[in-house]
Order: sequence, then C-alpha cells, then structure tokens
Amino acid sequence: MTVAREVVLVADDDPDAVRFIEANLRLEGFSVIPVGDGAEAVTQARALVPDLILLDVEMPTLDGLQVCELLRSDPRTNHIGVIMLTGHANSADVVVGLTAGADDYIIKPFDPIELVARVKSSLRRTRQMRAVNPLSQLPGNVQLQEEVSRRVAMGASFAALYIDLDNFKSFNDHYGFLRGDECIKALAGCVTATVQRLVGARGFVGHVGGDDFIAISSAEASEAVARAVIACWEDRSPMLYDPHDVERGYIDVVDRRDEPHRFPLSTVSIGIASNLVRPLRSHWEVAEIASEMKRYAKSEARSSYAVDRRSSEAQPV
Repeated sequence: MTVAREVVLVADDDPDAVRFIEANLRLEGFSVIPVGDGAEAVTQARALVPDLILLDVEMPTLDGLQVCELLRSDPRTNHIGVIMLTGHANSADVVVGLTAGADDYIIKPFDPIELVARVKSSLRRTRQMRAVNPLSQLPGNVQLQEEVSRRVAMGASFAALYIDLDNFKSFNDHYGFLRGDECIKALAGCVTATVQRLVGARGFVGHVGGDDFIAISSAEASEAVARAVIACWEDRSPMLYDPHDVERGYIDVVDRRDEPHRFPLSTVSIGIASNLVRPLRSHWEVAEIASEMKRYAKSEARSSYAVDRRSSEAQPV
C-alpha cells in the first residue's frame, strides 16, 4: 500500500533558494510544489490545498504578508500551516508576519537541519491543532466547536447552517464508495464556494463527517447562503449520476434480501440556527437547534432549508 506523501508548497522568487529547499525536503520524503510569485502561491494553494506552505516575505505581484492574509481569509485554505521565510532578523518584522497569520518563521540563511525540523514541527502541530477531514480538507469537529464557541462568546450576529445530503446512503450503495466520495466533495465545493462568495472572510466551513457540513455566516446572510448552496447542488448533482438515472429521476438499490428499492436523486437539507431573535449560549445549543431545523427541512421531498425563528419555546417557522 502506498502512503501519501505530505505536500509542501514553496513560494519564493529566488530560484536558488527554491532548489535548496526542494532538494532537502524531497530527501525527507515530502512532495514539493515550487512557485515563484505571490499570486501563483494563492492560486496553487486554493487548487491543491497543500499540507504546509513555505512563504517568502518579499515576492513580486503579492508579497508574503498579503498572500498569508488571503489564505487566512479563505475557508478553503485557512487551516493550512504557513511558515514565513524572511531575511530580516528584526523582531518587528517577525511580529508582522505572525500577525498576518503565519504559524512560524525561519530567518535566512538557514541550514537544512533547521529547515526540516521546522517543517516537521509545523506539520505535527497542524495535525494536532487543526485536524481537517482528509476527504474534503475542511476543518473537522474540534475546530468547528472552537469556532462556534468563539462566535457565541463574541455575541455578534451569526448563524450556523447544518447541511446534509438526503438519500446519500442509497447513492453510496448503488455507485460505490469512490463515487460516494466524489458526491461529498461536490457538496463541500458548493458550500465552500458559496460561503466565500457571499460571506467572505467572516464565513467558516467545517466538515462534521460523512455528508454533513456546518457553515457559519452572519445571521442576515444565512438564508441567502442556504438558497445558493441548494442552487449549486441542484446544478452539480446530476453530473454525479449515470445519465439514464438522471433521465428517469431515481436509482434502484437492492437490499441484503435481494429486494429492490427505489430512491429519488439526492437533495440537500439545511437547518439554520442563529442569534438574530434569541441569544445562543453554547456550541451545544447551536448544534441542537441546527439539527432540529435540519430534521424539519428533511420532511420536504425536495432540497430545502428551515430556520429557527423562535424567541421562546414556540414551534419553529
């Protein structure tokens, strides 16, 4: 069985520095992606979602600080570890880099032992503190709880959207787990792109597990996010099915007793909990309300969302 190598994106406009870093990291078993400017670093980071980024401070197009800020403001890349490479030992320069969102820094010139040690340390810390779902590359439960708790403590307007696929198990049983993984990644793409477009840096997307996702937005934008996720899914989901299944609008799945069952094409259900009408006191309360709303949404035979609008114990609308 082949073990996937961890991927390190190296962004530096000095070809000699890139070759030096690449050679030493490849010797340690890392896969290295070299880029020569800041704009390309952002593009590759978003497309490939590497495990770690080595980022030179001084680069053309976008400097390292600008790149780091862009990566931290994007739900697709805000979990990736970043080590800044700087030729300045001035503590003020280091503080600026850390403030921009870097996890660590290395002062040039550095020796190979220090380089490899810093890379391994950062990757270990990232795995422990920023555990991500290996399929979607989105933050997992630990980070989700921390983010929701932070929003609760801040008290500012926010909403949590619990997003779940309907009839996913039947899809997985019919087409197999590899096609099932593609289905989950397609939903992750819809949610991430929607939150980035409508909410930007204020948004957050996490992967609870399986086909369940949590998106965080402002309370005011939450319904627009829900409608856009549904529209994206309805546009993308037919491409996940075989054409004849799309044409007839269902799939037949045979159970363990060899009996066929008919399932409609997958839809998406979204439950929304927000502090717009009433305060939310903990991440547990947020999860409970969003889950309840998701169950209401699932009672519909199509993609839909349900919002908790209660100011008391009245029934949701």
